Amino acid sequence: MVLNPLTPQQRAEALAKATAARAVRAEAKSGLRHGTLAVGELLERAREDEALARLKVTDMLESLHGIGSVRALAILDALGIAPSRRLRGLGVHQRRALVDFLGAHEREN
Repeated sequence: MVLNPLTPQQRAEALAKATAARAVRAEAKSGLRHGTLAVGELLERAREDEALARLKVTDMLESLHGIGSVRALAILDALGIAPSRRLRGLGVHQRRALVDFLGAHEREN
């Protein structure tokens, strides 16, 4: 597969778009970490925001307090969600299961 070379202007536009998307994802993860953004809200915003839709579910989980990479993988395994899944790829039932599981997890702590 051969890609067409980009002009310097196209390359700069793509770089700016990628930087903006990373900033949006970082802001969302920070909001989760500090409790100013709920998982349900993030999932709703991801339906409309392309940058958030590309956030991996494991990255989202790891940004929550008390959840590292091992626990995130265990949660995904328990809920039947593939570790490579992104927010855009979650089905209705997977979204609900994730929100319910994390809500129960918050009440335990």
